[in-house]
Amino acid sequence: MPKGIPNPAAMYGIYLRAWGYEVSIVRNGTRYYKQFGRASYGSDEQALLQAQDWRDETVRNVPPVPRRARAEKLRVNNTTGVSGVFAQIDSEGKVRAWVAKTYLGQDEILRTDFPVNAVGDAAQALAIEERARQLERMAGLARLHPAEEMIRTAPVPPPTIAELRSPKRSKSEIKRSTNSSGVSGVHFKSPNVGHPGYWLAITYTAGKGSVSKAFSIKEHGPDGAKRLAIEERERQLEQKLMHVSNTADTGHALTIAYRKEPRPHGMAVAGARQAQ
Repeated sequence: MPKGIPNPAAMYGIYLRAWGYEVSIVRNGTRYYKQFGRASYGSDEQALLQAQDWRDETVRNVPPVPRRARAEKLRVNNTTGVSGVFAQIDSEGKVRAWVAKTYLGQDEILRTDFPVNAVGDAAQALAIEERARQLERMAGLARLHPAEEMIRTAPVPPPTIAELRSPKRSKSEIKRSTNSSGVSGVHFKSPNVGHPGYWLAITYTAGKGSVSKAFSIKEHGPDGAKRLAIEERERQLEQKLMHVSNTADTGHALTIAYRKEPRPHGMAVAGARQAQ
């Protein structure tokens, strides 16, 4: 949105990026930040819903500072040591009066002047006391955006809402832009010009490395080799999920034996790109 115009409530703290959305909210000098990519959640709509959910949870759990606490923070140009209290200087450079000033709202500004020629050296002390009284009238939290209070006070969505959200995909499930099969982890390879090529299923598991299996087009035909590679990829992902689950349960890696198949003659898969 143009400078000075807040984003719509639905997009508060959310920024559109070429790859999806990012959430950025600052609280007391701490930045709360997270990215939500379209590829990770399957669609632009799901990525935005997930970003909004995370934004709402952050707003509820980390509210802005109280208005009074923010008002009491000293500005860099403050010379009195007390926020909201400043001196009025005359043309000769002398203090003419001490002023206590507090902004309570758009149409309510409290201000009291204490002229030095009327109260003498007590003017500054009187201004400080008045500032304390003014702050007692300040309540609530800092208003950072019109959507803030609405998000904090809205009922927490019921658990059934989570059913409408797609879980984040693992890297194994994300189809890369260079993918030629339409299925992540399944790639067409051709060792050299004139070679009929093969379809390769490959899966990487952290702590175990990659497992791969190739299916020759010469032996199975173009469609058959691709179909077999896709089926093999599904089996590999099942094994990977089993490994991840067992590792999480036992607290240490579980070795899984993969059945190795002989590769068609002339194939070189060592240089194949790993599917994450």
